Amino acid sequence: VITRYYDSLLMKVTAHAQTPEAAIARMDRALREFRIRGVSTNIAFVENLLKHPTFLNNEYHTKFIDETPGLFDFRKRRDRATKILIYIADITVNGHPETAGRAMPASDLKTPKPPKLLNSDTPYGTRNLLEDKGPQAVADWMAAQKQLLITDTTMRDGHQSLLATRMRSIDMIRVAPSYASEMSQLFSVECWGGATFDVAYRFLQECPWQRLRDIRAAMPNVMTQMLLRSANGVGYTNYPDNVVQEFVRQAAKTGVDVFRVFDSLNWTENMRVAMDAVLEANKVCEGTICYTGDILNADRAKYNLGYYVQMGKDLKAAGAHVLGLKDMAGLLKPASARVLVKALKEEVGLPIHFHTHDTAGIACATILAAADAGVDAVDCAMDALSGNTSQATLGTIVESLRHTDRDTGIDIESVRRISDYWEQVRAQYAAFETGQQAPSSEVYLHEMPGGQFTNLKAQARSLGLEERWSEVAHTYADVNQMFGDIVKVTPSSKVVGDMALMMVSQGLSRADVEDPETDVAFPDSVVDMMRGNLGQPPGGFPAGIAQKVLKGDVPNVERPGKHLAPVDLEGERLKLSELLDGREIDDEDLNGYLMYPKVFLDYMGRHRMYGPVRTLPTRTFFYGMESGEEITAEIDPGKTLEIRLQAVGETLDDGDVKVFFELNGQPRVIRVPNRTVKAATAARPKADIANDNHVGAPMPGVVATVAAVAGATVKEGDLLLTIEAMKMETGIHAERDAVVKAVHVTAGAQIDAKDLLVEFE
Repeated sequence: VITRYYDSLLMKVTAHAQTPEAAIARMDRALREFRIRGVSTNIAFVENLLKHPTFLNNEYHTKFIDETPGLFDFRKRRDRATKILIYIADITVNGHPETAGRAMPASDLKTPKPPKLLNSDTPYGTRNLLEDKGPQAVADWMAAQKQLLITDTTMRDGHQSLLATRMRSIDMIRVAPSYASEMSQLFSVECWGGATFDVAYRFLQECPWQRLRDIRAAMPNVMTQMLLRSANGVGYTNYPDNVVQEFVRQAAKTGVDVFRVFDSLNWTENMRVAMDAVLEANKVCEGTICYTGDILNADRAKYNLGYYVQMGKDLKAAGAHVLGLKDMAGLLKPASARVLVKALKEEVGLPIHFHTHDTAGIACATILAAADAGVDAVDCAMDALSGNTSQATLGTIVESLRHTDRDTGIDIESVRRISDYWEQVRAQYAAFETGQQAPSSEVYLHEMPGGQFTNLKAQARSLGLEERWSEVAHTYADVNQMFGDIVKVTPSSKVVGDMALMMVSQGLSRADVEDPETDVAFPDSVVDMMRGNLGQPPGGFPAGIAQKVLKGDVPNVERPGKHLAPVDLEGERLKLSELLDGREIDDEDLNGYLMYPKVFLDYMGRHRMYGPVRTLPTRTFFYGMESGEEITAEIDPGKTLEIRLQAVGETLDDGDVKVFFELNGQPRVIRVPNRTVKAATAARPKADIANDNHVGAPMPGVVATVAAVAGATVKEGDLLLTIEAMKMETGIHAERDAVVKAVHVTAGAQIDAKDLLVEFE
């Protein structure tokens, strides 16, 4: 019998030292290291007591606790260690959806170790120049240099192009001090923006802003660079002007120094808001031309030399400090590079920063030709993450120009040491390799950007079209011509890719799509582009395809942002706070939400469940742990988790699995569901192609939204539901007036091609 007078003390801690302050500090540290589970504890109270100024000043009295209710305001523990163990247990038992069915890294692969720092110095670099004298001084310095300046793209476009953008922050941050110490001659390090922003939230369970802050802190002397899709921000649609302006302001504040601003259709008018925001932030504005076609081919006269020179002049007039030349597919050949760079240097007069891809194996030759013509800076990737759809090999360019008047001044031994690290890192991402074994001249057919190539292959794989890649490539080229030979770079390239995948999956040819008698359910991204929501290409879109896509709607031919009402930023902050149970919303989170509302909220939900998994080793993040394996994860500076997986139990009758860990020497048991053990359920019915009352799924994916309601009357063209596969969203519309008899799916349901979605009476 336990009486009411029983002392329920579980444990006593006594701390002593030579001063009260030291004794309190020791007690505070001891209490913070305790974890008591299953019963109530007064630790939170004692922690509040130890921090209170009245207690610290020895001014308390016998009624101090009664008169200080704040001592009982307990902050809920984050319990990050338990959340991380739940994540590891889940991945160990169920696998990671991103790596399922793909190649695995070698079983004996160890965590990559960055090169040992030869010294701790951070020599004067381009960021120091920017901080000291401003962006125009950087541009003037750039134009005055004889050596060829280099931007390292490994942390952004390098891995985006080779590894489907799946590289995690931890692998970048580890090597950033080596860049600061040994690569201070670089013009910049491209490490942010483009697809890396949403992929961090969407697939890697980490915050892109945290990545930028950590790289900035570890590499304070070299300029960071980002890719900004002008009015599209880092998204796939146009945003109101104040959203773009706020995003640029925050990116500059968090750590971006060089903004490469481009428009997916080369429409300068659409770039001005973003460029003005960069100038307002006092950062380097790189107004960028996207290269497509072939200036030496008379049959591609739409994009001739005069076109590019005029765009360069327009960007200079818009305030660009530097002129970017972005060859996103690697189409610029050496002979064309000499002509184009020379003309831009002479007629525009801005320093030129050249970006290309090595898809066809010609990037190094093109860069050297551009260097001969006077280009000021070029993009390269560290050797281990270069070539094919990535950039030219940095070490090769450094060696090629040694002992010439354009010598880069970069130490080749440092390049090799850092590249050795990247080689170890790349081995961890075997699941995301494209499988491309060699350069391919096929790029001159489809003209896919290097960064899209890997993502489109991943999309094709998810749709079961991987074996039909050649057909996808040819269809991509057909779609480009059908749309009027447009500039193809995110998001316009994504639109072409969405359409190509849809056509291949549904067995449609270009003739079928253009035939007025053939009804086609176009992907939402195609409808959005034809409405003018990405802007206007030179000469506009072909009238025939535009009319068929829009079904009589009138497109907007003015700048899209001009017609978008400003967003109430503080109102959105309050809304987001409510969605996150009253959490205080900082500017970084607000901007992430404004760019990707659903993606951000999904990320926050997973973060609440799994904690800071960004600190886990990459192999553990993607593959879990093996019995007996030990790892270390630093969740805060100086706060380290030592985790050992002891055993994985059998699946219990309820479908759960017990996973046995040792956390910092203490046994822990985590219980997670085995999702491969499913209750027997009836297979989803298939649509009967011959039955006009059946609406079937055109492709596998996930049901994103459901608009149809049983018993409701729908008109021809009404939206029934939307399907999402990877980043492609397709709307399913009623093909005739009808009454809905039944809806066979719900939002979030995984579906296969030809599954019955909606049934009409």
